[in-house]
Order: sequence, then structure tokens, then C-alpha cells
Amino acid sequence: MKYIISHDLGTSGNKATLFNENGTLIKSVVSSYETDFFNGNCAEQNPSDWFDSVKETTVSLLQDVKKEDIVAISFSGQMMACVVVDEKGVPIRNALIWADTRAVEEEKYLKRKIDENKFYNITGHRISSTYSLAKLMWIKNNEPDNYKKIKFMLNPKDYIVYKLTGKYFTDYSDASGTNCFDLNNNTWSKEILEAANISEDILPSVKPSTTIAGNVLADVANQLHLSDSTLVVIGGGDGVCAAVGAGSVDQKLAYNYLGSSSWIGITRDNPYFDPEMRTFTWAHMVPGQYAPTGTMNAAGNSYSFLRDEFCKDLVLQAKKESTSVYKLMDEEAFQSTLGANGLIYLPYLLGERSPRWNSLARGCFIGLKKEHTRSDILRAGLEGIIFNLGIINDIFSNVANIEYMNITGGLAKNVKVAQLISDIYGIPINIVKNSEQATSIGAAICAGVGIGLFKDFNVINDFIEIECRLVPNMENYKKYQVYRKVFENAYIAMLPIYKQLDKLN
Repeated sequence: MKYIISHDLGTSGNKATLFNENGTLIKSVVSSYETDFFNGNCAEQNPSDWFDSVKETTVSLLQDVKKEDIVAISFSGQMMACVVVDEKGVPIRNALIWADTRAVEEEKYLKRKIDENKFYNITGHRISSTYSLAKLMWIKNNEPDNYKKIKFMLNPKDYIVYKLTGKYFTDYSDASGTNCFDLNNNTWSKEILEAANISEDILPSVKPSTTIAGNVLADVANQLHLSDSTLVVIGGGDGVCAAVGAGSVDQKLAYNYLGSSSWIGITRDNPYFDPEMRTFTWAHMVPGQYAPTGTMNAAGNSYSFLRDEFCKDLVLQAKKESTSVYKLMDEEAFQSTLGANGLIYLPYLLGERSPRWNSLARGCFIGLKKEHTRSDILRAGLEGIIFNLGIINDIFSNVANIEYMNITGGLAKNVKVAQLISDIYGIPINIVKNSEQATSIGAAICAGVGIGLFKDFNVINDFIEIECRLVPNMENYKKYQVYRKVFENAYIAMLPIYKQLDKLN
């Protein structure tokens, strides 16, 4: 039996997963590492912690498997980071990860130097301090001695690929999260780099995700208990690996991940540039394809807020009954009626990305009356989250022939919630079994395609298991269309209030 190891280098830790050649999950282990948050907008990690985590988890996975049977290893990685290494491949400083937004002046500078619409139509993304380019510019402007030492800027998974093979690469998907990659030509954008005053020489070679970077170096193989015949496949950014693992590898299927944040993604054979710049586009792991996406900030975050502030008794009850507090919350939410008895929730606890792109937006309940119950509040919370995602779904439905949607993530486990999603979006919904493994599965399939074990990415259709299939209740869909108009009008009405609140703060 042949085996593949995939590493998912996330924000809080690395999840390493062992799959056999049939796509069966054999074992999964997690190793955590720290993030240094400071100054309100800084978030850094030590790249050495990532490699230590990869070593620890790989050794753990190999306890019951012969190292000679591991044919490939590949990666999913947190995107939009800035890892700078010197000519010996040693990190010059801690990595600025995606959550680091200190480069506000660099963002403003880019907006002065290049038209934002033009920038968006090159990269598929807005200009933002969250992306790698602005972070690299910050190092140049604030740590010139460190900048002079830079041989390459990498993303997290690219650093681990280097550690394993001695080769510097990134893939199209991770490159498309740097804010300086030309999606139309799959190259670094000379125009944007010139505007940013950054040399292309410090950016790695860009390859398809399925590219074999090389064999594991002999000394590293010994540390990881691997064979030096094991092939290392570059892999992709975590958002795009999740798309593959959720089954979104052709244009008929969209997917919706519902976790703390939530996003909807589709697959197209060309980038999608929204005229209002409400969505963004990654290069896909699937050769020649692209992954337009829209991400909201506070999906599960909204529901966990309601848990903490309104459902403390349910938390205690869940512990006593050894069940999930969210199961109890869902049961209570669906005691309310469609439309939550006229209560509207705007899910903007953390500002908003798609579809608003408004950092000043705030969460609120509108229409609250004395007779409203906690059931109404919980249902309004769920409906508000899905109304917001429904806008993203509408954007993509207008440019893609979406026949059905796979949903993954913790918020999507309840059949009634999934039915609510189907009724609000107006499309068939599939609940994906073991969806928490979607990102790892995506990286594993990338490895299998890269070494020729799998024919192409459509093999996901053999691996993925559908737990439940649902179709929309079209009567409910029509009713929700009315509520969605109220939801939209409520957001518009709140815009001047958001500005006033910001001044107060």
C-alpha cells in the first residue's frame, strides 16, 4: 500500500494527515505553535516552530507505517504571510502572518501609486496591508538592515518545502495571495513591483501546485524518519486546498465553508473581476483554473458570540449532558419561525470583507421587541449570517452555472441549518462528511496528482462522502427574498451610524 502525508500549516498549529492511495484517512495528528500578537495590529510566528511541528507530526504518523511506503508529502499553508530568508535559507526575522496589518502606510502608498481598479484587475484582489507585498514593503521601510539580507520572500509552506528539498518555489495559488501576482499571465507583476519599489529578484520561481520540488534531503529524511526517496510536491494555499477538498474542481459545483469566518468559492477557467470589487480570485490548484471567493469575517464568530453572551445556561447544560452547546442552540433557534418574528441581525462584529469591504461596519439587531425570545435572537443570528453569504452566492450565480453547493465546517453540521442555507440561496445543498479534513484532503490529492498516482483532481469525487442532500423549499425561498431586501436596506441605513460610532471610539 502506498501512502501520502499532507501537512496543513494553519494559524494555531500544523495538522499532519496520513492517507492511503485510496484516499482513506489513516491517522491525523496536530502540533500547536505560538503566535506573538502585539501593538494591536502585529502578528508574528517563528518559522522554526513550523519546521519543528512538521518533524514532530511526521514522526508520529510513521509509527505504524514503513517509511519506504510514503511516496509523497505535500502542503497546505496559511496564505498572505511574509517569510524572509537570507542566502543560506535562514529566516532573518519572525514571519509576519496573514493577521498582521501593521503595513497601513504601505497600503496607502500603493493606493497613491497605482489605480485601485487597475490593481484589482491585475491581481484579483484589493490593495491591502493584509497581503505579503505590503508587509515586505514595511520591512524595507522600517528594517532596512534586515531587508538588505533578503534572498527570498516565501510563504509558510514554501519555507518548509525549502527545508525539505533545498529548493525555492511557490505555487500559483500562494503567489496569488501576495498582492503582486498577475493572475492573467501567471507571473509576478512587473508594474506592481515597480510601483512598490520591490525587486522581483527576491521572489521565488512560481510553479503549478502539482510540481515536484524534489526528494527529501537525506539529513532531513533522517530527522523526519522518512526515506530520501519520498517526493515533495509544492502544494497550495489553504483556501484553495479547502476548495479541492470540498469538491470544487469544476464549474458546476460551488462550496461554502462555515467556520469562525465563512466563505463561498467557485471554479472557473478564467479569473472573475467583480465590477464592485466585492470578491477576490485565487489561482486554483487545478491546472488552468481559478477560484473566485468571497469571505465574511464573523459567521461562526457571530454564533459563538451569541453562545457566550446569551446562552451560558446552555453551555452548562451541554457539559452536563456531554453534548454540543451548538446542538442545543440550533434546537432552540428552530423553535422560532421563518424570519425570526421580524428580527434582523447584521453580522458585522469584526467589520466586514466580502461583500461589504467596510472595516467600520458593526453588528446589530434591528427590530427588537419586548416579545422577542432567545429563540428569535438565535434564529435571527443564523439568518443574518446566511443573508450576508447569500449576497456572495448571488454574485457568483450571475457568472457561473452553479448546479449545487457542498457545505463544510462546524456551522454546517446540522441538517436544519443546511436546509436554511438551501432555502435562502435557492440551490441544492450537500453536507460533506468529515469536512474538517477538506484542506488536508486537498493537499493530499495535489501530491497524488503531482507524482502521477492520481490521473487528475477529479479523483476527489471518489474520495468525498456526501452525508445528506437537500433541495430548497421554493416557498421559503420566496419569503426569504423579502427579508433579504430588509436586511440590505438595514445595512445601507446603518452606514452613517457606523461612521459616527467610529468617531466616538
